[in-house]
Amino acid sequence: MKLVKYVKASYEELVHKVSWTPMKELQSLAVTVMVASLVIAGVVLVMDLTFESIMKAIYSVLAH
Repeated sequence: MKLVKYVKASYEELVHKVSWTPMKELQSLAVTVMVASLVIAGVVLVMDLTFESIMKAIYSVLAH
């Protein structure tokens, strides 16, 4: 019976006492996070390709 009481109390708290972020703001924040993730992924891609080019140049010089 403790579990049922706990679940009921948790439900009541989540429904009536928690202040949820409005849907409009939530969507805006989700878009912001997605854009930031894409920008960071792009930066990492550029860094990776640059490092790859540098290493290929170094290996080609050392191989001869």
